[in-house]
Order: sequence, then C-alpha cells, then structure tokens
Amino acid sequence: MPILLIMKNIALILCLGLFVFQRGNTGDQTFSHLFPEDVIHLHTKTSLKISNETDHDIIALVRGQRDEYLRHVYIRSLEEHTFSEMPLTRFYVQFKSQNFYFEDLERTVMNFGEQHKFQFFYDPTQKAAYKKITEEDFFKH
Repeated sequence: MPILLIMKNIALILCLGLFVFQRGNTGDQTFSHLFPEDVIHLHTKTSLKISNETDHDIIALVRGQRDEYLRHVYIRSLEEHTFSEMPLTRFYVQFKSQNFYFEDLERTVMNFGEQHKFQFFYDPTQKAAYKKITEEDFFKH
C-alpha cells in the first residue's frame, strides 16, 4: 500500500512540474508562428519598454499606425521587456491577459532616438484607458 501512495505522489509531482515548466519566459515570442517577421529598423536608436504590473503573465503586441504587426513578446507578471530599433511610426499596444484581449486607446509617436515606456495594468476604474477586443483582432495580420 505505501508503494502505491508513493507512486501516486511522484506522478502528481511530475504533472505539476510539467505545468510549471510550460510557463514562458519574459522575452519569448510565444506566437511567432502566427505572425509575420518582426519589424526592426536598424539605427533608429529607439526603444519601447513594456512593464507588466499585473499579477499574471501577458502577451504584449505592438502595432503600427495602419494596424500592421510590428512585434510581440511574452512578459511574466511584474517583469518588463524592452524592444529596441523600433520603426519611426505611430504605434499602439494590444494585450492578451489570461483569457481577455485588450487594446490601449493611446497612440504614441516614435521619433528618431526616443525611448518610450508603457506600463500595463488593468484597473476596472481605468476602463477609459483600454478597450476589450476579440481574439481575431489580436491575431490579425
């Protein structure tokens, strides 16, 4: 009987271990197979730092002024990621947060040599800052 209990505990630990190891790392491009190549403009001296200030991991997606894909990244809870050599354009950010998709309503202009910082947090009292979007909106090309 004790051997069966030990084997059950080992199986449970292995299953939990697999679940923990499936979590991505900040900087991973989780959906690279679903999007075109990243848009990188060398020598622009630009950067965009995105901070995840929520208690769960997110996928951040940067789109250009014509809704075109620029970059995406996995960011763990309370961590940040910096994109460098961003194109000179007006851009906005979309997020996959647990089972929800959001779009930041602010459009930011990226000029030569600028460094921007974006902090993602979801506060229901700040609904005016984000709009909920569909999964299709998030994954469009």
